[in-house]
Amino acid sequence: MAGAAAVAVKASSAQQIPHTSNGPKVRSSPGVCIYSQILRKVAYDELGMILRDTGVDGVNLTVFPGGHVDPANAGLDMFRSVEAITGVGLDVPIISTEYVNLNDPTIRNVLGVCSEMGVPIFRSGVWHYGNTPDPQLRLAEVQRDVNGLASIGQAAKMAVAIQNLTGDAVGAATWDMNLILRGLNPQNAGWDFDIGNATAEGGAGGWAMALRVAIPRLKAVSVRDFYWSKEGGAWKLTPCPLGDGMVDWPAFFSALAAAHFAGPLTIQMDYQPQSVTAAMKHDIEFVRKGLSAAYGAGAK
Repeated sequence: MAGAAAVAVKASSAQQIPHTSNGPKVRSSPGVCIYSQILRKVAYDELGMILRDTGVDGVNLTVFPGGHVDPANAGLDMFRSVEAITGVGLDVPIISTEYVNLNDPTIRNVLGVCSEMGVPIFRSGVWHYGNTPDPQLRLAEVQRDVNGLASIGQAAKMAVAIQNLTGDAVGAATWDMNLILRGLNPQNAGWDFDIGNATAEGGAGGWAMALRVAIPRLKAVSVRDFYWSKEGGAWKLTPCPLGDGMVDWPAFFSALAAAHFAGPLTIQMDYQPQSVTAAMKHDIEFVRKGLSAAYGAGAK
């Protein structure tokens, strides 16, 4: 497909995630992970046992107030949560945080414990343009924040991954955040590329260029699907199961395979299913089939 051809660019060696002895397994294809907030009612010490037989490789663990680990209690809960998940054979290759700068006093403790436990990536929080009259000044502020996160991540042997969102978020356009990232060591800072958000922002062809920009610094990917629906005369983005929406999945998976991407892939699942268990099973099987077609059945 045209989309796949447009982004068939091999990732640089700098994007490879450093692995510690107790870190995630080394893979030749993406490790399929569940965003733990999908199961927010399940205690962190039960997550691994519940997910062990679903077919996932790991967990993208939420570490923020209201997530599975409250950063204020990270000294105890961070260690226990990772140990509970890895103890049943699953990986924790990435955590999701709300950190946007170094002002939060919990960041050092969270990353310190994650470093000891071998977690290689933390996803940052979100920056917005808001009502700023000077977008360039706002980008300079965000650059200062991202530099700080990359620096503390380097000290913890972790990379910060920034997700491309939609709307007012810095990075929704991809080029703006890429201007900030290009001055940083690719080992310390990069992208968590969300194909659903990229398709919503760029359309059928725009996501391919956005991924092409992100690939040299690709740390992780997130998957979600959607379609446009009209409500009260206004168009809105409606989340849906993977494969039922507008994302060009064959082209996306082919592009990842062409880039030899083997980092974590997070299933976000932000629609509201009748059965969370059935919905997870559907999305996991969908991703497995897509990866198998793109990478080959034996890819691990």
